[in-house]
Amino acid sequence: MSWKEILDQLEAGTIRAANPEGETWQANVEVKNAILEAFKAGDNVNYAGIYEGFVDKHNIPPRIFEAEDGVRLVPGGSSVRRGAYVAKSVIIMPPAYINIGAYVDEGTMVDSHALVGSCAQVGKNVHLSAAVQLGGVLEPVGLSPVVIEDDCFIGAGSVIVEGILVKKGAVIAPGVTLSKSVPVYDCVNEVLLGKGAPIPERAVVVPGTRPINNEWAKSQRLSAQCPIIIKYRDEGSAASLELESALR
Repeated sequence: MSWKEILDQLEAGTIRAANPEGETWQANVEVKNAILEAFKAGDNVNYAGIYEGFVDKHNIPPRIFEAEDGVRLVPGGSSVRRGAYVAKSVIIMPPAYINIGAYVDEGTMVDSHALVGSCAQVGKNVHLSAAVQLGGVLEPVGLSPVVIEDDCFIGAGSVIVEGILVKKGAVIAPGVTLSKSVPVYDCVNEVLLGKGAPIPERAVVVPGTRPINNEWAKSQRLSAQCPIIIKYRDEGSAASLELESALR
């Protein structure tokens, strides 16, 4: 398929930049290569009409939505780029940005100042709170993008990058950073999940710290940031998120 056909299918949701394989996700190399080809084929142009004053590749304009698409794109500076899929009943609060190759499934809220980076995959009934940053992963093409599975709550100001997988029903507290360079500690099961480990289903993750153990750092009482699984969601903790249904 040509890059144009692949971008059309990405927008329709018939293909994706990554797909689940067992307990993990695998990047769709054909899709990611097509996106890179589209960038190479594009020429910078002055946009006209409602996008007058902006300059970008001529072949990757922002998407235009109609009421029958079932997407609430609230006025105020948000943009969804060509080649991104946004399902019915998604709400996008301004300003927010959804980049090329991204996938945002039904019932998800993308709140103000949130970024859904290139090829990031977001499941059903997810809440991306204000200023959440989901990093984009285009290269290397074989690297899986950031994936947020169904029914997750991502708290304000959280940063999730470098292809991290957050599994179904997990809660990420405000201010958590997840990347492949930061180890995750599971205080419930008393185990170190390691750097870049997937966040387990229904885990509740909060920002924490751990001591730096060289002598100088200890003398200065320095510590490094790390995410900590403090509990796993039960019926009580799930009920505390019922507010989300009122916002949809």
